[in-house]
Amino acid sequence: QALFNLLIPDHAADAFRPPRLSEPGPGDLLMERLLGGLSRWDAEHFLFIAERGYLYEHNCAFFPLYPLSLRAVAEGALWPLQRLLRLRSRLLLSAVLLNSLFSVLAAAALYKLGCVVLQRRRVAFLAAVLFSLSPANVFMAAAYSESMFAFLAFSAMWQLEKGQSWLSGLLFSLASGVRANGLVNAGFLLYSRGKCFALQLQVGSGSVRKLPPLWKQLLSVASSAVLMCAGIFLPFALFQYYAYVRFCGPGIGLEPTVPEPLLQLALDKGYRLVAMNGVKPPWCSQRFPVVYSYIQDAYWNVGFLRYFELRQIPNFLLALPVTLLGSWAAWTYIIANPRHCLTLGLERRKNEEEGKPRAGFCCPAVFVYVVHATVLLAFGFFCVHVQVLTRFLGSSSPILYWFSAHLLQEYEPLLWSEGTDNQTTAPRSEKSFLRKSPGSCGKGTSENPVVRLLTNCRLITPLSKCVLGFFVSYWLLGLILHCNFLPWT
Repeated sequence: QALFNLLIPDHAADAFRPPRLSEPGPGDLLMERLLGGLSRWDAEHFLFIAERGYLYEHNCAFFPLYPLSLRAVAEGALWPLQRLLRLRSRLLLSAVLLNSLFSVLAAAALYKLGCVVLQRRRVAFLAAVLFSLSPANVFMAAAYSESMFAFLAFSAMWQLEKGQSWLSGLLFSLASGVRANGLVNAGFLLYSRGKCFALQLQVGSGSVRKLPPLWKQLLSVASSAVLMCAGIFLPFALFQYYAYVRFCGPGIGLEPTVPEPLLQLALDKGYRLVAMNGVKPPWCSQRFPVVYSYIQDAYWNVGFLRYFELRQIPNFLLALPVTLLGSWAAWTYIIANPRHCLTLGLERRKNEEEGKPRAGFCCPAVFVYVVHATVLLAFGFFCVHVQVLTRFLGSSSPILYWFSAHLLQEYEPLLWSEGTDNQTTAPRSEKSFLRKSPGSCGKGTSENPVVRLLTNCRLITPLSKCVLGFFVSYWLLGLILHCNFLPWT
């Protein structure tokens, strides 16, 4: 990061860059030279909130748990450095340290989750490695909230798979205090409760005597699900209430306490300050005053198909690999489990009754994760700035890593194995390659026209590798340039 920050100059984008109010010292200049590239774009919001609080209206698009954590580390663990570094430099350093820790913990949680869901340690390990090497990893290192959210979300999913529903609900609730898309995670708790109840109904169907206990059980399941989902929505609701009191309440004359450069920035950029001239924002008069949706609409033009413009083609190309990968994962799972998808996974299967559940990416337990990833993919592609899809999905869903690990396990000769996990064998022949391997999806690779083309057409294979190499190189280079803010991104 420091190398590219020196080689490629930053693009002077029309983004949030508050002025520095104090003269930087030698330590601050060194910190900016080494880690300054990790404090651009949304990172400026998080660092500013951790330092000044929610001073501007559009800062409320960024949830408070991550900035609070940065301030706690900067004022606590890094307090001995206050003579060498000013607060903002300590906040940036705390962001790098925290995100490094959260990234490692998120990878460990993803591995544990994969072991439970996929029942395949090798695929789970590959998924954790891919998570550590993902192009979204640059956002895990920058002063963004993705690494913290990934750790909380993956840990909550893992605890839910272990049957720790209340601990899972607590972790999901904390995750919703980090990012707004954490609210979608309530679906995991609802599906888990609904699936348990549906399977128990199938076991006890036809018994009239069990009807009263069933109603009691239904009431118990419904009440627990409502309570846990309310816990997930509580941080979001409390933060919206806080923003309403702060920006819609009576003017309390905060303008004199705001430094002059920050007031001037608000005037130049049109940012709304707290209790600015006693004029309330338009969202305050709405029936349900939700500042988050207002900011997304008014400040960033987020909405259905609003990003579909010709000048956004480079950003769509930047998001194309993760879009194709997510779509391919969903299609592969649906083709392998059509009946399971049609019944929403609520039908008891014979292999489950025999105690022999299917393992691997296409196992029944992956269904809810596929639905979750597909919903996020569709929403991100059609409704938000599409270039955020890589970090949006990479920090929220394990599907991209599980499916990529599944493809590597199935089609990469270096990973083919028989017997124990540590024993590798020579590459299979072409016939055995086209046959269905244990745990593979569908009827084998021959059912996939893309894989069949790349496997069998020897004349096209070199060309396809060149195209694929160019495509991946363009993607990775675009991410590097995107982090250094060249104009075309």
